[in-house]
Amino acid sequence: MIPVSKAIKIINREAIVLTAERIDLQDSIGRILAEAIIADSELPPFDRSQMDGYAVMAADTIPSPATLKIAGESAAGRGWHGALKKGEAVRIMTGAPVPKGADAVQKIELTKEENGFVTIFEPTETGRFIIKKGTEIKKGKTVLEKGELLKPGNIAVPAAFGYAKVRVAKRPHVAIFSTGTEIVEISKKPKHDQIRNSNSLMLAALCRAAGAEPQIFPIVTDDIAELKSQISNSVKDADILITTGGVSVGKYDLTKLALQELGARLFFDKIALKPGKPTVFGKLKKAFVFGLPGNPVSAAVTFHLLVRLLIKKMQSASAIGLEIDFAVCLNSVKSNRERDTYLPAQLCIGTESRTGVNPLPWQGSSDFVSFAQADALIFVPMGKSVQSGDEVEIVRL
Repeated sequence: MIPVSKAIKIINREAIVLTAERIDLQDSIGRILAEAIIADSELPPFDRSQMDGYAVMAADTIPSPATLKIAGESAAGRGWHGALKKGEAVRIMTGAPVPKGADAVQKIELTKEENGFVTIFEPTETGRFIIKKGTEIKKGKTVLEKGELLKPGNIAVPAAFGYAKVRVAKRPHVAIFSTGTEIVEISKKPKHDQIRNSNSLMLAALCRAAGAEPQIFPIVTDDIAELKSQISNSVKDADILITTGGVSVGKYDLTKLALQELGARLFFDKIALKPGKPTVFGKLKKAFVFGLPGNPVSAAVTFHLLVRLLIKKMQSASAIGLEIDFAVCLNSVKSNRERDTYLPAQLCIGTESRTGVNPLPWQGSSDFVSFAQADALIFVPMGKSVQSGDEVEIVRL
């Protein structure tokens, strides 16, 4: 049994980076950049007005009120490209280029236009309401780093600099199947001693959220020949295989044996982790293999801590780990003498407006209904207890 920290080190050591592909920017949400995005121009590309109003020479507004002749109009996309002279003003719109000779903009609320002239009622100063060329971004500057996730909040950045296509990391292909004679498909009514296959759907959803492309394979019964055939078939086109169930030490726990008989190299098969102790990680041919416990909470926790890490590493993502934070634990929790514990919990407002965290009541690693309410995991190091009011480390989900 190895510590969680060592399991993470092994995954980091063994991970390989997938190749990149060039895709349309409009299809790139959720993908990891395989290139830096470089500004091909300055922003703004010209001195730009922040207001609707009049471009002027600041000195012409003193004393005020001052009446100036309107020399033209500058609108967004239709700038006025003459040279402003003393005693003149140019009508200007927000976002429009400031004409040569003007060094300030007075907002329209402090002006009155009549018969080709504008009266400026209050003086302004040099630079007022003007964003100078290149003050936001200089040409050649890196605006998004390689390894960043493309999302709705930053997709406008490559678009602004002409990246109609972008190089992104290929998504890992993940094969998923559940094992166990007691498992039936979601659409079927379970008979006595049977349960529906919730794990595969959950893991597929988690894979998509992490940036992978999952494929769910049929359920496998507790038969070594059937299991070996399914493993062999599922790894043909997969970068990662995830199985659930059959990784403990019972009579019908056959996953590790099947992998070994197929020639898989196992890096670890037991972790000092609760829930998730019997997790297996190895490699068969070109595919990495995770044998996760069959209990849904164990499968979810081990995915968040380990599988997600490999998916992100294979895409060279800059943000790989889950978000670690600290919160005030609002109830006491038990420790485990031999294993680190990750307890499902809900975040809330604690005392003195600090972040609080409430351990969820649950009945063990099969209690996926309680786990569905979790937005964090409380980390309890092996052998250490947590009392109400203690600060604890949490993992945000």
